[in-house]
Amino acid sequence: MLTKILRWKIVGDFPDLKRSIIIFAPHTSYFDGLYGKLYLMHCGIRHKFLSKEEFFRFPMKYLFYAFGSIPVFRNKKYIDQIITLMNTNEMHIIVSPEGQLTKTTHWKKGYFYMAKGANVPIVVGYLDYKRKEIGIRKVIYDLSDMQQVMQEIAKLYSTVTAKHPDCFSVDNSLLNCI
Repeated sequence: MLTKILRWKIVGDFPDLKRSIIIFAPHTSYFDGLYGKLYLMHCGIRHKFLSKEEFFRFPMKYLFYAFGSIPVFRNKKYIDQIITLMNTNEMHIIVSPEGQLTKTTHWKKGYFYMAKGANVPIVVGYLDYKRKEIGIRKVIYDLSDMQQVMQEIAKLYSTVTAKHPDCFSVDNSLLNCI
């Protein structure tokens, strides 16, 4: 459906991994989640999305659970809960590094702590609306230097066009380092 009906091009093969943290950006529209879901289904990847807890109220919570979402309760323990979930299951957790739909100049870092804590790589997924491409830019295995990883991720997303470009920015704190 993604390629035939919607005319998106899939770029790069999904890596042969049993577990990972997948970051997908840009995230400026609810369509991003739909396209990401279709892409992962196309690849046959067992996954769960992290979504903010506000979406898990009646009646929408049923839709989000069916979509494969896990509520994120904004406390420090949720990172430990995701690490435990990853250590007991073969699955991929999808996270939006921006953490929200609106433009932000400071990306969240919870996905990095989850990947490092679960000892899994970060898969850098992307959607480019200008090129109508979706896929994988890179897999980051070496998580020993958080600043270096964040700079690399910012560089990987610096040429991607969001559905709403005025709502997307890579982490400004990293722009001077690229």
